[in-house]
Amino acid sequence: MENTYTFISNSPEDTDKLAEKLAINLSPSGNLICLYGDIGSGKTTFVKSLAKHLGITEKVTSPSFVILNEYHSNNVSLYHFDLYRLEKEGVETIMDELKEYTEKENSVTVIEWAEFSPESLPENRIDIEIKYLGETSREFVIKKRGQSPLSTLH
Repeated sequence: MENTYTFISNSPEDTDKLAEKLAINLSPSGNLICLYGDIGSGKTTFVKSLAKHLGITEKVTSPSFVILNEYHSNNVSLYHFDLYRLEKEGVETIMDELKEYTEKENSVTVIEWAEFSPESLPENRIDIEIKYLGETSREFVIKKRGQSPLSTLH
């Protein structure tokens, strides 16, 4: 399987379809998704769509100020981290806890601003870089790292 997948989204509906495809292709064991992109690129919007397709009905918000938001459905838990406000030392203090979340069964852990701790991230993960192309257009570059449980997106 090819380890990189590029998707151009020309609308919020396109982004929602990508999130649905990703949700369907995740495994039941711990999943780690690392999001990269500038402010306003659509990281939290993508997480909202992913949560919807994981069956989560709670309102999904950015965890910028609380660092972690947890959401639960009958089948899966979503752990949504945002590292933006943490200094490098702050990120290091939560890495052990973060790794514990990534090992939970029936879970998806998403990290926004993963670039703030690249050397500390687990090897088995899915990296998604979101690039702003225009008002409603984004480029998503998805890379499977290590033995990530992602099956396929093609």
